[in-house]
Amino acid sequence: MKRNEQIDARIAALLTAPLNAWVALSDDETRLVAHGATYQDVVEKLEKIGDDTSIILKTPPSWIPLAV
Repeated sequence: MKRNEQIDARIAALLTAPLNAWVALSDDETRLVAHGATYQDVVEKLEKIGDDTSIILKTPPSWIPLAV
């Protein structure tokens, strides 16, 4: 995947993620793997599916135009 395509995929994944939540993105950051209200919720979901490579982060309460 080209760099611009990967950036576009990351933005699309983040924009589909719930706001003000903990989310896990695939290790290449192109798709949403899991989400939850707490960090621990996401960790448990990842453990359940056997994923130990996803990136966990917290989404903001709202996106501002230059945040993504």
